[in-house]
Amino acid sequence: MKCMDLPKTGRAIDVPNPGGLDALLMIEQSVPQPGPGQVLIEVHAAGVNRADVKQRAGDYPMPEDASSVPGLEVAGRVSAVGSNVSRWKVGERICALVVSGGYAEYCIAPEVQCLPIPEGLDYVQAAALPETVFTVWTALFEQAGLKAGESVLVHGGASGIGTTAIQMATALGATVYATAGSDERCQLCQELGAEAGINYRKDDFVARILALTGGQGVDVVLDMVGGSYASRNLQVLARFGRICFIAGDESQDAVFTVREIMLKRAVITGSTLRHRSIEDKGRVAELIVATIWPLVKSGKIRPVISHRIPLAQVRDAHKALEDGSAAGKVILMVR
Repeated sequence: MKCMDLPKTGRAIDVPNPGGLDALLMIEQSVPQPGPGQVLIEVHAAGVNRADVKQRAGDYPMPEDASSVPGLEVAGRVSAVGSNVSRWKVGERICALVVSGGYAEYCIAPEVQCLPIPEGLDYVQAAALPETVFTVWTALFEQAGLKAGESVLVHGGASGIGTTAIQMATALGATVYATAGSDERCQLCQELGAEAGINYRKDDFVARILALTGGQGVDVVLDMVGGSYASRNLQVLARFGRICFIAGDESQDAVFTVREIMLKRAVITGSTLRHRSIEDKGRVAELIVATIWPLVKSGKIRPVISHRIPLAQVRDAHKALEDGSAAGKVILMVR
């Protein structure tokens, strides 16, 4: 193993027992050692995601190899590399997608899930990218098959996923519409490239989308709400359209009109990232570096940061997601 001088322990946030905000506990844990094909990262910043909130609350189906330390994305420096690692050297700046463990001063990541930090980005900006970019790529472009020239409705447009989806879809040639919970958030969606932002608290998104598209509807809907949005998504879908679910924040239950699915030749699908294999995530990482990283470097896609919160104040980070005060990504400042 090649490594820099390392301490024996480091700070981390643990969730030994699911619960409310007080379930998030600061601990000292042994600095992990990278195994074959793994990289140890000295974490400078870590992204906070709704999956972390659900994990803390005990409302998330965890992969078997996940730890009780939350955190799905990090940015920092390579501190050590295990055997058979050839892509990264000690001291390099990287960001990474991880299955857990990101809320810590040191975190292990498979080398194939690590990416170089795009030129011009700091650690905080880089930590905002992996989970959202991987999710949007796999859900919107692979599972839902969004193509240049098509249209897409992104629900939760001001969220971390939403702000990334709007920019990626726009940059790759799609027309984007988005829903959000306030006029200010709708304005943010438009600033990021959406043709229109629809305030779902004031307007019926079905009526607005049909009006905006001349009654044709959209080719793709990216939905993280579920519940009552399910049948309404069908109403705004164009013929041969696709609906892709990536969460069910309102409800896991959905009711569809079978005849409308048949008449529209609709495809209803879903995508999850955390349970994919390391090999598949490595495949996606290569596509992201080739396709999306140049757009980040050019400024066509930029991380939208809502909150920068010290690791010790992690409860404030979760609260920001739960109370809806975050527009864009919440980032933990680890160092």
